[in-house]
Amino acid sequence: MAYRIPNKNPIDVGSRVAIGVSIPFSAPQAFSSTYTTQDQIKSNIINYVLTNNNERVFNPNFGANLRAQLFENVTPISVSNLENNLIRDINTLFPNVRVLSINIQPLYDENIVNISITYSILNNTPETINISI
Repeated sequence: MAYRIPNKNPIDVGSRVAIGVSIPFSAPQAFSSTYTTQDQIKSNIINYVLTNNNERVFNPNFGANLRAQLFENVTPISVSNLENNLIRDINTLFPNVRVLSINIQPLYDENIVNISITYSILNNTPETINISI
């Protein structure tokens, strides 16, 4: 008799085997592990967004380079360009991820930029990442 195989990443088979490190580092021992591909991809996207160019050894082009763009004059055109760049880069670097939407809201009075990224992994339920810089 045939049975349906769940839509699950083959890495996620062992529930006691850690896949990677969770970001942000908030555990008492500094690092907390991720045990599912979904959690690790979320950490990888956060790491990508918070990394600037030339910060990563042997991979100087990795990173969204947001800090360099934050100190420029923020206009609706620059926000739109930044959103398009993030969508392009995430789709290129994370082939299993489909970006559904990116919303960037600058708060001028508080010198904060809120970034909200909604994505799905292998057509699973959408997840949202909120980052404030």
